[in-house]
Amino acid sequence: MELLFSPLFSGSSGNCTYVGSRDAGVIVDCGVSATSALSQLNEAHISPGAVKAVLVTHEHTDHIGGAGVLARKLSVPLYATQGTWEGGLGKRAGKLDPSQIRVISPFEDFFVGDMNVMAFPTPHDCLEPCGFGFTLGSLRAAVATDIGYVNSKWLDAVEGADLVLLEADYDEDMLLAGSYPYDLKMRIRGRRGHLSNEDAGRAAAHLVSKGTRQIILGHLSKNNNFPELAEETCEGILFEHGIRAGRDVGLSVAKRDSLTGVFRIAEN
Repeated sequence: MELLFSPLFSGSSGNCTYVGSRDAGVIVDCGVSATSALSQLNEAHISPGAVKAVLVTHEHTDHIGGAGVLARKLSVPLYATQGTWEGGLGKRAGKLDPSQIRVISPFEDFFVGDMNVMAFPTPHDCLEPCGFGFTLGSLRAAVATDIGYVNSKWLDAVEGADLVLLEADYDEDMLLAGSYPYDLKMRIRGRRGHLSNEDAGRAAAHLVSKGTRQIILGHLSKNNNFPELAEETCEGILFEHGIRAGRDVGLSVAKRDSLTGVFRIAEN
């Protein structure tokens, strides 16, 4: 058995990830056009027919821009929390068949094909945001982005996942020295904002200690971070905890504007 995890886009400009098997899986978020999402899915050599559902973490544009169009094109259901539907997804998704509208609640799991999916609450500045955990047989993966701070609710839900897409949105010094207005800087740094590189490193160290084998840093800010800086910062914090990237855990950075690759999680 093999679980595929493929970040198609990841950044503050748009997010989209495929999770599942070669034959059946889901798209998590579609903050890019449906055409762009399908193009990168093709680059990953995954058939559009493998997509059995679209899942949305929250209602911000970089996560829902093309979600409704994609669900219509593929004739698949669109899953989101009640708050996300009410917060903007319902309007932005456009006209969907009633059978495509699926309302989910955190910690209530459901199946898409043979893969179990569970949403978990995340601290972010919208109505009812969530991350997602996925289980296929004994294999586990998680998407944990758009998170204001590290708390036990989402961290406990992610513990034990073989692979985690983990937010590393900004570098603290770059953000504070940058051109953003003060209020926006404080929002990003706040408890309903985003995780910094340092936050991501500390969360990664905890997750690796609980069995995670692959960390993919994602949702990097275009203006307040660099891939090399995010990876270097996280790698340094892991090293401080006695964990060597490349030996004890795989460490990668998801690309902003194109396919990062297809990560394969297999049973030991």
